[in-house]
Amino acid sequence: MVVASDKQPPFPKPPAQVEPYMEALGLEDTLRFLEEFGGIETYIASHPSSRSKIAACVGYAKAKMLSEVSERLQRRTPQAKVWRAKVYRSQGLPISKIATKLGVTDVTVRSYLADLPK
Repeated sequence: MVVASDKQPPFPKPPAQVEPYMEALGLEDTLRFLEEFGGIETYIASHPSSRSKIAACVGYAKAKMLSEVSERLQRRTPQAKVWRAKVYRSQGLPISKIATKLGVTDVTVRSYLADLPK
């Protein structure tokens, strides 16, 4: 009998710096947020505006949820390229598309994915 907690998610476990985003936003919105804000300093308001860039990216409700975990976030939003590459691959994206989404070469993506089972 398989217990729900024994199941592995269909995507790789996020690194520690991404976990708060996952808790607040879920997988798809975390990916969208990292694509939009990864690598730059991002101010997370304690009372976000419905017109903010963050609310435009993930929606007002999730922007509020993000503000609740803001003390656990780094000032600069992580890019988490290796993790994102593995997630995109688990979703079935081809290496060329992953490379485009991450702004790296296909060779780099292959190196990111080298430890995944074939």
